[in-house]
Amino acid sequence: MRIGLQMPVFSHAETTQLATWIKDVAQTADQGGFASLWVMDHFFQLGSWLGPAEDPMLEGYSTIHYVAALTEQARLGLLVGGVIYRHPAIVIKMVTGLDVLSSGRAYMGIGAAWYEHESQSLGLPFPSMKERFEQLEDILRLAHHMWSGDTSAFEGKQFTLPYPYSNPQPLTQPHPPILIGGMGEKKTLRYVAQYGDACNFFGGTPNDELSRKLDVLKGHCEAVERPYDEIEKTILETLDLEGGQTATDVVIRVQQLGELGFEHVIFNIKHAYDAHTIEMLVKDVLPEVSNL
Repeated sequence: MRIGLQMPVFSHAETTQLATWIKDVAQTADQGGFASLWVMDHFFQLGSWLGPAEDPMLEGYSTIHYVAALTEQARLGLLVGGVIYRHPAIVIKMVTGLDVLSSGRAYMGIGAAWYEHESQSLGLPFPSMKERFEQLEDILRLAHHMWSGDTSAFEGKQFTLPYPYSNPQPLTQPHPPILIGGMGEKKTLRYVAQYGDACNFFGGTPNDELSRKLDVLKGHCEAVERPYDEIEKTILETLDLEGGQTATDVVIRVQQLGELGFEHVIFNIKHAYDAHTIEMLVKDVLPEVSNL
């Protein structure tokens, strides 16, 4: 079992200290054996326990590139990138840059986007769901196209590229793993089977529903003759250590998820997000789940 860490909240330090806070958390996790480090791809905070929309939020790709410079082992990505925020060719170049500059540690995390409030507030387009999923399939197809070295014209449903040239190519071959976020049965999970290397499910979903969704993914893999075992099954879970959850509880939850078929559990943490908390997880959780 692989354990990852998402850093979705940037209100744990004053703006002048944010760089230091990110450095401390990222390096402690990286050196302690976390398999992956992630940030969100949003411009406003999401509400709920994460904080109001007006709370601090750093742009995702610039932040994860900063994390790349601070770390040596963990894989890195956005959980997950919003397909509507950037032209797909630019996203592919940014992920390529992340992979090259991190010595081959990038994921391409991508999804159809959903946060209409931030788009409207900032004057960004927010297409219909149909268009967003067309853009998602376009970028998935284009990533395979560009990362194969194919420079022939690309024509998708939303984007046309006359000469999709990309140099350098990623260090990770054949390409950085493509992780698609979401649990939609008709399109998202079909895209995972057809184009992706990893899925990411929502924590807090009942176990029987998670199991059913994995069965749906398996069916899509069979339909496109893709080995189901090639897909990395990841899930984002939330720790609430100040709310009474213990390290033992975390280990039990990871064991349950492993029994369902997940191979990579990515945690974010309510409340305390500091090196001390990460060190506790390194000491009390990672050794217990490393052989699952």
